[in-house]
Amino acid sequence: MIAPVRPAPAGPEDGARRSFLARLSIAAGAVAAALVAVPSGLFLLGLRRAPRVWRTVGRLDAFEVGKTVEVSFLDPSPLPWTGVTARTAAWLRRVDDQEFIAFSVHCTHLGCPVRWLQEAELFMCPCHGGVFYEDGRVASGPPPRPLSRYPVRVRAGVVEILTSPIPIA
Repeated sequence: MIAPVRPAPAGPEDGARRSFLARLSIAAGAVAAALVAVPSGLFLLGLRRAPRVWRTVGRLDAFEVGKTVEVSFLDPSPLPWTGVTARTAAWLRRVDDQEFIAFSVHCTHLGCPVRWLQEAELFMCPCHGGVFYEDGRVASGPPPRPLSRYPVRVRAGVVEILTSPIPIA
């Protein structure tokens, strides 16, 4: 019969090593928790706001008066790894020589992308049947409020939209 091998008794070095590793683990856990908790807390308290940035959507002469077109632009706070998902869009209508109206492409019900139907002069949401008039007001369906608008300006012959996070209720 083989006698079991017993570990050597722990010396002072083993106790010091265990104590050091325990402290190191606690410190690493505290740092990791802070890295998650601080930004989350700031966001939940409303202290961290997404930036609003003016984005160019085209030259003034590229838009026809009375027409509504989809324009795409970069999200206001793109992250390096977002790739193509950093692009978003808006429906832009040229009212007259210098005035434009821009609507979010996202329905105010659940954020589905709305389509512009030129012949009917309506925005339609394919998800739950929401319909919006050409001025963004709710025509029918479940949307609780009109389409969100983006501020638009014309500077030096260029049309710009003041971007913001996706405006969903």
